[in-house]
Amino acid sequence: MTGEIARVVVADDQAVVREGIVMLLGLLPGIEVVGSARDGEEALALVAQLSPDVVLMDLRMPRVDGVEATRRIRGEYPATQVVVLTTYADDDSLFPALRAGARGYLTKDADGDEIVRAIQDVVAGRGGLSPVVQRRLLEQVTAEPPPTGPRLPDGLTAREGEVLALIAEGLGNTDIAGRLGISTATVKTHINNLFAKAGLHDRAQAVRYAYREGLAKPPGTNVT
Repeated sequence: MTGEIARVVVADDQAVVREGIVMLLGLLPGIEVVGSARDGEEALALVAQLSPDVVLMDLRMPRVDGVEATRRIRGEYPATQVVVLTTYADDDSLFPALRAGARGYLTKDADGDEIVRAIQDVVAGRGGLSPVVQRRLLEQVTAEPPPTGPRLPDGLTAREGEVLALIAEGLGNTDIAGRLGISTATVKTHINNLFAKAGLHDRAQAVRYAYREGLAKPPGTNVT
Protein backbone atom coordinates (compact mmCIF):
# COMPACT_ATOMS: atom_id res chain seq x y z
CA MET A 1 0.00 0.00 0.00
CA THR A 2 2.88 2.32 -0.78
CA GLY A 3 1.67 5.93 -0.95
CA GLU A 4 -1.79 5.03 0.40
CA ILE A 5 -3.22 5.96 3.77
CA ALA A 6 -4.79 3.21 5.89
CA ARG A 7 -7.88 4.42 7.72
CA VAL A 8 -7.93 2.86 11.19
CA VAL A 9 -10.36 2.55 14.09
CA VAL A 10 -8.89 1.78 17.54
CA ALA A 11 -10.96 -0.31 19.99
CA ASP A 12 -9.82 -0.62 23.62
CA ASP A 13 -11.82 -0.34 26.82
CA GLN A 14 -9.03 1.33 28.83
CA ALA A 15 -9.10 5.05 28.11
CA VAL A 16 -5.42 5.69 28.83
CA VAL A 17 -4.33 2.79 26.62
CA ARG A 18 -6.77 3.74 23.85
CA GLU A 19 -5.68 7.37 23.83
CA GLY A 20 -2.02 6.34 23.88
CA ILE A 21 -2.51 4.07 20.86
CA VAL A 22 -4.36 6.82 18.98
CA MET A 23 -1.56 9.26 19.76
CA LEU A 24 1.10 6.78 18.64
CA LEU A 25 -0.70 5.98 15.40
CA GLY A 26 -1.05 9.68 14.69
CA LEU A 27 2.74 9.92 14.56
CA LEU A 28 3.19 6.96 12.21
CA PRO A 29 3.41 7.25 8.43
CA GLY A 30 0.65 5.91 6.23
CA ILE A 31 -2.02 5.73 8.95
CA GLU A 32 -5.04 7.93 9.69
CA VAL A 33 -7.04 7.24 12.84
CA VAL A 34 -10.68 7.91 11.95
CA GLY A 35 -12.28 6.82 15.22
CA SER A 36 -11.86 5.14 18.59
CA ALA A 37 -14.19 2.81 20.48
CA ARG A 38 -14.53 1.78 24.14
CA ASP A 39 -15.79 -1.72 23.34
CA GLY A 40 -16.76 -4.04 20.53
CA GLU A 41 -20.24 -2.61 20.23
CA GLU A 42 -18.89 0.88 19.58
CA ALA A 43 -16.33 -0.58 17.16
CA LEU A 44 -19.12 -2.19 15.13
CA ALA A 45 -21.02 1.10 14.99
CA LEU A 46 -17.92 2.97 13.82
CA VAL A 47 -17.17 0.39 11.15
CA ALA A 48 -20.73 0.72 9.85
CA GLN A 49 -20.42 4.51 9.84
CA LEU A 50 -16.84 5.04 8.65
CA SER A 51 -15.87 1.92 6.63
CA PRO A 52 -12.26 1.90 7.89
CA ASP A 53 -9.60 -0.26 6.30
CA VAL A 54 -8.54 -1.77 9.63
CA VAL A 55 -9.78 -2.07 13.20
CA LEU A 56 -7.01 -2.35 15.79
CA MET A 57 -8.90 -4.52 18.27
CA ASP A 58 -8.40 -5.29 21.95
CA LEU A 59 -9.87 -8.62 23.12
CA ARG A 60 -11.05 -8.20 26.72
CA MET A 61 -13.79 -5.56 26.55
CA PRO A 62 -17.27 -5.18 28.10
CA ARG A 63 -20.58 -5.63 26.29
CA VAL A 64 -19.16 -7.08 23.04
CA ASP A 65 -15.66 -8.51 23.37
CA GLY A 66 -12.99 -8.41 20.70
CA VAL A 67 -13.57 -11.93 19.38
CA GLU A 68 -17.29 -11.44 18.86
CA ALA A 69 -16.75 -7.96 17.38
CA THR A 70 -14.18 -9.41 14.98
CA ARG A 71 -16.56 -12.18 13.91
CA ARG A 72 -19.35 -9.70 13.23
CA ILE A 73 -17.14 -7.19 11.44
CA ARG A 74 -15.69 -9.85 9.15
CA GLY A 75 -19.16 -11.24 8.47
CA GLU A 76 -20.96 -7.93 7.91
CA TYR A 77 -18.16 -5.65 6.64
CA PRO A 78 -15.63 -7.91 4.89
CA ALA A 79 -13.75 -4.96 3.40
CA THR A 80 -12.58 -4.04 6.91
CA GLN A 81 -9.68 -6.09 8.26
CA VAL A 82 -8.99 -6.70 11.96
CA VAL A 83 -5.63 -6.62 13.71
CA VAL A 84 -5.79 -7.74 17.33
CA LEU A 85 -3.66 -5.69 19.72
CA THR A 86 -3.82 -7.29 23.16
CA THR A 87 -1.87 -8.10 26.28
CA TYR A 88 -2.54 -11.81 25.84
CA ALA A 89 -0.83 -14.33 23.54
CA ASP A 90 -2.11 -17.54 25.15
CA ASP A 91 -3.87 -20.16 23.03
CA ASP A 92 -7.28 -19.36 24.54
CA SER A 93 -6.97 -15.78 23.26
CA LEU A 94 -5.03 -16.33 20.03
CA PHE A 95 -6.93 -19.11 18.29
CA PRO A 96 -10.51 -17.86 18.88
CA ALA A 97 -9.48 -14.45 17.49
CA LEU A 98 -7.93 -15.98 14.38
CA ARG A 99 -10.91 -18.27 13.86
CA ALA A 100 -13.19 -15.23 14.15
CA GLY A 101 -11.38 -13.67 11.18
CA ALA A 102 -8.57 -11.53 12.56
CA ARG A 103 -5.79 -11.28 9.97
CA GLY A 104 -3.25 -9.74 12.35
CA TYR A 105 -2.33 -10.38 15.96
CA LEU A 106 0.07 -8.27 18.02
CA THR A 107 0.79 -7.98 21.72
CA LYS A 108 0.87 -4.57 23.36
CA ASP A 109 4.63 -4.57 23.63
CA ALA A 110 4.75 -4.15 19.83
CA ASP A 111 6.54 -1.02 18.67
CA GLY A 112 5.31 1.47 16.10
CA ASP A 113 7.10 -0.20 13.20
CA GLU A 114 5.47 -3.56 14.00
CA ILE A 115 2.02 -1.97 14.14
CA VAL A 116 2.50 -0.17 10.83
CA ARG A 117 3.81 -3.32 9.20
CA ALA A 118 0.87 -5.41 10.47
CA ILE A 119 -1.66 -2.85 9.23
CA GLN A 120 0.05 -2.65 5.84
CA ASP A 121 0.20 -6.43 5.60
CA VAL A 122 -3.50 -7.02 6.27
CA VAL A 123 -4.54 -4.24 3.90
CA ALA A 124 -2.40 -5.91 1.23
CA GLY A 125 -4.06 -9.26 1.90
CA ARG A 126 -1.29 -10.81 3.96
CA GLY A 127 -1.20 -11.87 7.60
CA GLY A 128 0.08 -9.37 10.16
CA LEU A 129 1.33 -11.59 12.96
CA SER A 130 3.96 -10.77 15.55
CA PRO A 131 7.03 -13.05 15.69
CA VAL A 132 5.79 -14.49 19.00
CA VAL A 133 2.44 -15.39 17.44
CA GLN A 134 4.06 -16.82 14.32
CA ARG A 135 6.24 -19.03 16.51
CA ARG A 136 3.24 -20.20 18.53
CA LEU A 137 1.33 -21.10 15.37
CA LEU A 138 4.34 -23.00 14.04
CA GLU A 139 4.61 -24.90 17.32
CA GLN A 140 0.93 -25.77 17.12
CA VAL A 141 1.19 -27.00 13.53
CA THR A 142 4.33 -29.06 14.10
CA ALA A 143 3.40 -30.46 17.51
CA GLU A 144 2.71 -34.16 17.71
CA PRO A 145 -1.00 -34.85 18.12
CA PRO A 146 -1.97 -35.70 21.68
CA PRO A 147 -2.56 -39.36 22.40
CA THR A 148 -6.10 -40.41 21.72
CA GLY A 149 -7.96 -40.93 24.95
CA PRO A 150 -11.52 -41.80 25.82
CA ARG A 151 -14.15 -39.40 24.54
CA LEU A 152 -15.42 -37.01 27.17
CA PRO A 153 -19.13 -37.12 28.01
CA ASP A 154 -21.69 -34.69 26.59
CA GLY A 155 -19.25 -33.29 24.03
CA LEU A 156 -16.99 -31.65 26.60
CA THR A 157 -13.68 -30.41 25.22
CA ALA A 158 -10.40 -31.46 26.80
CA ARG A 159 -10.01 -28.02 28.40
CA GLU A 160 -13.56 -28.12 29.77
CA GLY A 161 -12.72 -31.52 31.26
CA GLU A 162 -9.64 -30.03 32.92
CA VAL A 163 -11.67 -27.16 34.36
CA LEU A 164 -14.30 -29.58 35.64
CA ALA A 165 -11.66 -31.75 37.33
CA LEU A 166 -10.23 -28.70 39.08
CA ILE A 167 -13.70 -27.66 40.24
CA ALA A 168 -14.00 -31.13 41.75
CA GLU A 169 -10.71 -30.53 43.56
CA GLY A 170 -12.35 -27.54 45.22
CA LEU A 171 -10.49 -24.81 43.31
CA GLY A 172 -12.10 -21.43 42.69
CA ASN A 173 -11.98 -19.61 39.37
CA THR A 174 -8.86 -17.62 40.23
CA ASP A 175 -6.96 -20.74 41.28
CA ILE A 176 -8.11 -22.61 38.17
CA ALA A 177 -6.91 -19.73 36.00
CA GLY A 178 -3.52 -19.80 37.70
CA ARG A 179 -3.22 -23.59 37.38
CA LEU A 180 -4.04 -23.58 33.65
CA GLY A 181 -2.33 -20.31 32.73
CA ILE A 182 -5.50 -18.66 31.41
CA SER A 183 -7.61 -15.68 32.48
CA THR A 184 -10.48 -15.88 34.96
CA ALA A 185 -12.79 -14.66 32.17
CA THR A 186 -11.76 -17.66 30.08
CA VAL A 187 -12.35 -19.97 33.05
CA LYS A 188 -15.88 -18.55 33.41
CA THR A 189 -16.50 -19.16 29.71
CA HIS A 190 -15.39 -22.80 30.01
CA ILE A 191 -17.59 -23.27 33.10
CA ASN A 192 -20.63 -21.77 31.37
CA ASN A 193 -20.05 -24.01 28.35
CA LEU A 194 -19.59 -27.23 30.32
CA PHE A 195 -22.57 -26.47 32.56
CA ALA A 196 -24.73 -25.97 29.45
CA LYS A 197 -23.50 -29.17 27.78
CA ALA A 198 -23.91 -31.35 30.87
CA GLY A 199 -27.13 -29.73 32.12
CA LEU A 200 -25.52 -28.57 35.35
CA HIS A 201 -26.76 -25.70 37.51
CA ASP A 202 -24.15 -25.26 40.22
CA ARG A 203 -20.69 -26.36 41.32
CA ALA A 204 -22.06 -29.06 43.65
CA GLN A 205 -23.76 -30.72 40.70
CA ALA A 206 -20.56 -30.31 38.70
CA VAL A 207 -18.54 -32.12 41.37
CA ARG A 208 -20.99 -35.05 41.48
CA TYR A 209 -20.98 -35.19 37.67
CA ALA A 210 -17.17 -35.23 37.57
CA TYR A 211 -17.09 -38.14 40.06
CA ARG A 212 -19.81 -40.06 38.22
CA GLU A 213 -18.15 -39.71 34.83
CA GLY A 214 -14.71 -40.59 36.14
CA LEU A 215 -13.25 -37.14 35.44
CA ALA A 216 -12.17 -36.73 39.06
CA LYS A 217 -11.62 -39.04 42.02
CA PRO A 218 -13.60 -38.49 45.20
CA PRO A 219 -11.49 -37.86 48.31
CA GLY A 220 -10.99 -40.89 50.53
CA THR A 221 -12.51 -44.27 49.77
CA ASN A 222 -16.17 -43.75 50.63
CA VAL A 223 -17.57 -43.34 47.15
CA THR A 224 -21.35 -43.53 46.93
